[in-house]
Amino acid sequence: MTVTRRKKHFRHGFTMVELMAMLIIIGLLATLVVTKVATKIDQARITTTKANLKMLHSAVNQFKMDTGRYLSEDVGLMELIEQPPDVRIFETGGYLETTEVPPDGWGNEFKFELFPESGKQFVIRSFGPDGEEGTEDDLLSTDAY
Repeated sequence: MTVTRRKKHFRHGFTMVELMAMLIIIGLLATLVVTKVATKIDQARITTTKANLKMLHSAVNQFKMDTGRYLSEDVGLMELIEQPPDVRIFETGGYLETTEVPPDGWGNEFKFELFPESGKQFVIRSFGPDGEEGTEDDLLSTDAY
């Protein structure tokens, strides 16, 4: 009597269908994470820009109180870096704690304007993410308060 033995074959690994399903699930999860992170980064840039606008606006007001005049549009915010010759209240430095004017959240320079169309005395403007003046994503120092 001969007994035939069957060997049990165990399958090792995954099938192609299982691998494809896993890749699709990982791709969907990665897409969700990336979009959430991207929106948080954009919001952080806006918040940083608004904070810098408030700080620069206050520094310009302090400059006006000390000197009796506003910054010139030619030199702009760079006048806040060094001590004005007509003011001797600082040991060294100017109205900012840094040696350069901080950029906005997108790495662009702020623009200082005297007597803008809004009727205010001055405004400091960030051109926003697109870097173009006059678009609806511009941020103003007068709106930061």
